[in-house]
Amino acid sequence: MKLNKIYSAILLSTLPLTPALAGGLDRSGQSIAAFLQSGNYAEAGISVLDPKVQSNQLKVKDMAEDYYFPSAAIKVQATEHISIGLLYDQPFGAESLYPSNNLVFGANGEATQVEVETHNLSALIGYQPTENWNFYAGPVYQTVKGNVSLRGTAYSLLSGYNIDLKEDDAFGWLAGAAYQIPEIALKAAITYRSEIKHELDTTETSNVYIPSYGIDLRSMTSQTEVVTPQSVNLDFQTGIAKDTLAFANLRWVHWDQFAVSPAALASASKLAKGKAQNLIDYSDDQISATVGVGHKFTSKWSGSASVGWDSGAGNPVTTLGPVEGFWSVGLGGQYSPAENYFIQAGVKYFWLGDATARTGTTNVGEFEDNYALGYGLKIGYRF
Repeated sequence: MKLNKIYSAILLSTLPLTPALAGGLDRSGQSIAAFLQSGNYAEAGISVLDPKVQSNQLKVKDMAEDYYFPSAAIKVQATEHISIGLLYDQPFGAESLYPSNNLVFGANGEATQVEVETHNLSALIGYQPTENWNFYAGPVYQTVKGNVSLRGTAYSLLSGYNIDLKEDDAFGWLAGAAYQIPEIALKAAITYRSEIKHELDTTETSNVYIPSYGIDLRSMTSQTEVVTPQSVNLDFQTGIAKDTLAFANLRWVHWDQFAVSPAALASASKLAKGKAQNLIDYSDDQISATVGVGHKFTSKWSGSASVGWDSGAGNPVTTLGPVEGFWSVGLGGQYSPAENYFIQAGVKYFWLGDATARTGTTNVGEFEDNYALGYGLKIGYRF
């Protein structure tokens, strides 16, 4: 049952057609499946997530903003044994806005909000000593920036705090190995991505001004260290029947040592609550898994179904993202008008885990009965 070009395109069913609302700030899942395609290959896609994160206890109807992000990849089989590739994605991020009329998270017509954005460009070179093995590695260029505003009684003296984290760029690396048996559609790959350290120029403003103690935190400029986490992805697939694949993805992300601690916030929170607090931190590593099947119905049509689980990155969690992991189900379809290109679309429904929102060491309240809908569209081309 050696794969033809159309059938091998079903391998892309292992990609998250829709984004994951995962532990920490994880978004894209950082797949390299496009680089493991046979021959010369290119793709472009877009994913959209529509979440609802609410708290009846705190009278918050929804604090999670819709967001979308693109992805793209190109892979060239330069020689029989050497391949090169370039992958673009937005691996980490956050987009939240609380109601401005909620006194817990709003004040003076303004609301607590957060925006974190990252961009990754991964360059890979692969060496295939045989038809079965592929060893690959390469540098990763990453940019990070963010803006956060804290408002409301949840933050006590810190209500009115703003931070602008200017965009910074830095380099990391990835490495991995893949093994395949094309005759039975078996492919397994393990990929490690390093942490990436950033030093972001930072401007903080707050209402903290105590002249009798010589304390003025109304405006400070400094540098804030942000280290995006290391991760490991394990991908597996195999043919299980005629025109049918089973696939699985496991992912680990090292969030438990992640913390963002700007200078003014640390000083102001120590004054307000007796202990310096971080802007964002997580207590646990994230583990996620997706399993599913893909089936070719005709020479032009194929589809997939999947189930996913994510552990989250600890509970209680920051008020800037009060969910703990998820369960999900997804459906995808693929249309191949010709042998060398296809169009793929998918949808996922997420049951988001209940979580306790915390500021510093103080629990603010419970966020429950949350969910999200994700949509994705992708075009792939072989040349």
